[in-house]
Amino acid sequence: MLLPLLVRPSLCYPPTSVLLTRCIRMLRCDAGRTLHSQAEHFLWRRLPLRSQTRGAKTRSRKTKGQDEDWKTRNKTALTYIAAAGVGMIGLSYAAVPLYRLYCQASGLGGTAVAGHDTELVETMKPVKERVLKITFNADTHASMQWNFRPQQTEIYVVPGETALAFYRAKNPTDKPIIGISTYNVVPFEAGQYFNKIQCFCFEEQRLNPHEEVDMPVFFYIDPEFDEDPRMARVSTITLSYTFFEAKEGQKLPLPGYSYN
Repeated sequence: MLLPLLVRPSLCYPPTSVLLTRCIRMLRCDAGRTLHSQAEHFLWRRLPLRSQTRGAKTRSRKTKGQDEDWKTRNKTALTYIAAAGVGMIGLSYAAVPLYRLYCQASGLGGTAVAGHDTELVETMKPVKERVLKITFNADTHASMQWNFRPQQTEIYVVPGETALAFYRAKNPTDKPIIGISTYNVVPFEAGQYFNKIQCFCFEEQRLNPHEEVDMPVFFYIDPEFDEDPRMARVSTITLSYTFFEAKEGQKLPLPGYSYN
């Protein structure tokens, strides 16, 4: 009876040496797994840092490149803006004389047409049945001390016929004065047909103290005036001059506009 009892424990439980062997194996496996996990954790922490460093360097290079690109673009834009500003200033200075030349060539704003075609003047035929009254007006700017007036108040002409009129200017002061004049024609639409062969406008005129001079205006009305339906009811044309004292930086008003 006792023998089975003594033998049973040895059958139910493994020997101590076997248990020790299994424990050692388990410890080895756990130690290997622990070292492996620690190594992975270490590598996992190190790798992102390297990738972050590389990313930061790449972004830094991109930022420097963008800054240089923006600087180049800004310099180009500033160059264009400066060139445009210089061009606008030049155009502003040239606008008035260019506009005057255009007005004189086209008669815009009541400006008499400057210059003439010699052949046209010699061959044009007067329109005898269309008589026009030409009246003359003279003004001076508030700062101008000259006495300025037309020698005749009116004359009668026909389209295609030349005519001569005179203005008189006097300097009543004790100092020399240089004057310059502008002109226009009323009605404005008739300006394109009012052609001046000789005129004193837009030219500096110097008068010494108490000097007095006569200034001629040689002109004609283009025969096409009679063919323009807009001129059908026009029978009177007024030629007006205004003298200003010529000063440095003085800006004359544009033809056809007020002198205020």
